[in-house]
Amino acid sequence: MSATRGRAAPRLVRALPVLPYRLAVLSIAALGALASSPTWAWGDEGHEVIAIIAAHDLEPKVLEKVEALLQGDRSGLTPRDLAHEATWADHYRDSDRDGARVRYQATRAWHFVDLELRHPDLTLACHGRPRIAPGLPASRGPAEDCVVDKIDQFQLELATRTTPPEERRLALQFLLHFVGDLHQPLHASDDHDQGGNLKRTSGAGLRPGNLHRDWDADFVERLGSGADEIAARLIERVTAADRLRWRSGSPEQWAFETYGISRAQAYGTLPPADGRHRYVLSAQYVDQAMAVTAQQLEKAGVRLAWLLNQALHRED
Repeated sequence: MSATRGRAAPRLVRALPVLPYRLAVLSIAALGALASSPTWAWGDEGHEVIAIIAAHDLEPKVLEKVEALLQGDRSGLTPRDLAHEATWADHYRDSDRDGARVRYQATRAWHFVDLELRHPDLTLACHGRPRIAPGLPASRGPAEDCVVDKIDQFQLELATRTTPPEERRLALQFLLHFVGDLHQPLHASDDHDQGGNLKRTSGAGLRPGNLHRDWDADFVERLGSGADEIAARLIERVTAADRLRWRSGSPEQWAFETYGISRAQAYGTLPPADGRHRYVLSAQYVDQAMAVTAQQLEKAGVRLAWLLNQALHRED
């Protein structure tokens, strides 16, 4: 899998205590601010949007517990608020990328599940679904694992009161990020192209790049001017019926759902490559991709909150 599933520099939003958890009504009609930046893995902005949506759905006592756990983060990789901590796993992975690469090699594969378009095999995509050695925490599990199994492992640790406090915080930090990754179509599919990284793209207001980056960041950034604004618009769109429908299933089922979206949309509506082996994306493709991206961010936020509420709401 390509090393380009990460992000180099964060886009900051306001610290979460002043974010609008109960946001005023904002119109969704104006989705479309043009922007792009070099980025990978939903981009920091996408993960921040998901965290803000999740915060809106967290039970008040669960939100307090989440914030208290995050205050124990002494890594210095991100500010210690929910929106920024949702980007922590990328920054942790990349923190020694230009040096020893221990963190990078140990956690890189955890961010995706490469279900091949023609023969989606979860066991193969999850490297045989290895077990964690007895006595080891999930944060020290095998490097060759996938986002589906890591979500299950970290949710179990977060929900277990006897998990050591530091490991419990790590479980939360990874969960905040990995639920988002699982809903990015090119983190749950592959066409022998390193998750779209090898497909060069241009067109419809996009600067030349690759298909993975388009879905990671460009389509997100076109939804509005910053994570706060995008999240506000998306929260207003989510209905009670949406929440009821999305608060079900398992990470494995969500992986195949995202795979199906990728096969139908991200890859399925691509135009043929031109003579320079570049895919020129039409305005229609971009519009449809933005609509898919918006709903995937919504789903990820609702489901992240659902998992956290399940793991933490029964505690005293």
